Amino acid sequence: MTDLNSQGAADSFISHLIELRDRLVKASIGIAIACAALFAWPGPSAIYDFLAQPMIASLPVGAKMIATGVISPFLVPMKVTLLVAFMLALPWVLYQAWAFIAPGLYSHEKRLVAPLVISSSLLFLSGVAFCYFFVFGRVFKFINEFAPTSITVAPDIENYLDFIMSMCLAFGVTFEVPIVVIVLVRMGLVSVEKFKAIRPYVVVGAFVIAAIVTPPDIVSMLSLAFPMWFLFELGLLVAPLFVKATQAPDHVAE
Repeated sequence: MTDLNSQGAADSFISHLIELRDRLVKASIGIAIACAALFAWPGPSAIYDFLAQPMIASLPVGAKMIATGVISPFLVPMKVTLLVAFMLALPWVLYQAWAFIAPGLYSHEKRLVAPLVISSSLLFLSGVAFCYFFVFGRVFKFINEFAPTSITVAPDIENYLDFIMSMCLAFGVTFEVPIVVIVLVRMGLVSVEKFKAIRPYVVVGAFVIAAIVTPPDIVSMLSLAFPMWFLFELGLLVAPLFVKATQAPDHVAE
């Protein structure tokens, strides 16, 4: 009997590994398709030019960014295209992740899948869009106006890519705060009342996190801290509704 149980556990473990592999392959295929489409149109160069617009707009008229590496003009746009492809394929990637764990959920818990996949994707992309359209222009303008007149600002394209990737990732992840609140409440790990009780600590934590992940200027810090606070409050409002909608059906009284 022990040998049979061990064999069954081993078979179950192997089947889970195979399922994980299949989900990873499907997610990778989705990213590859999005990447191929972006290569076809509008192309890596056009994508990088679009992402560079906030920096170019803050530089003096006629100024451009520079490339100090030999293959940087080729490699950096490729990296940017892959990054954008991942963001476009994010709903598909998150769906594969949820589909992997779905067999272990009850039927009422599976109602979590579609709302969380859609809302997680929209919140992440909203964070990236907020960073690009609202934060970048103000941050770059502030930095360039603060720079001494004896300095010629000519950012390197690789350094700029690293900066925008870290900033977009920071804003995208922090915009997932409502999802974190909803999941913790739904799993019963933290109650809404407990979250409300620790609200002052959450607000302070939002400003601390914003100060760590953003450049050392007040504009970018406040641009991240206040949305995090607002999204935390949004999570507290939505969590009870979400819990009620995904509760197990009541058993019929005997």
